[in-house]
Amino acid sequence: MKIIVTSVLVDDQDKALDFYTNKLGFVKKTEIPMGASRWLTVVSPAAPDGVELLLEPDSHPAARPFKDALVRDGIPFTMFAVDDVQAEHDRLLALGVVFTQPPTNMGPVTTTVLDDTCGNLIQLVQMN
Repeated sequence: MKIIVTSVLVDDQDKALDFYTNKLGFVKKTEIPMGASRWLTVVSPAAPDGVELLLEPDSHPAARPFKDALVRDGIPFTMFAVDDVQAEHDRLLALGVVFTQPPTNMGPVTTTVLDDTCGNLIQLVQMN
């Protein structure tokens, strides 16, 4: 068994696609119309046949209160690995990305947390 798709709940698929591709650097993999929304996935350019990230609408009644609670408590919804947290933080900061936690060394990892503009905090992690 292996993971092939995982989701991030977003408040606007177009805004999410823009952020995840033009800021974070993912590439669009799949876009299939499904009524009012789309099956819309992005992948890492380093692994185009790897795990897909579904930009899933947060229209379910439980989604927004859940997301709001995580953000209020400063808890990231998911985590992405990077080779150099400081360099990625600096690159994204220059693109206007808002961070809620600066790069922080935590022993075996260095992390930073950003706001994805779609209602989520996302953690970037570098293995030290």
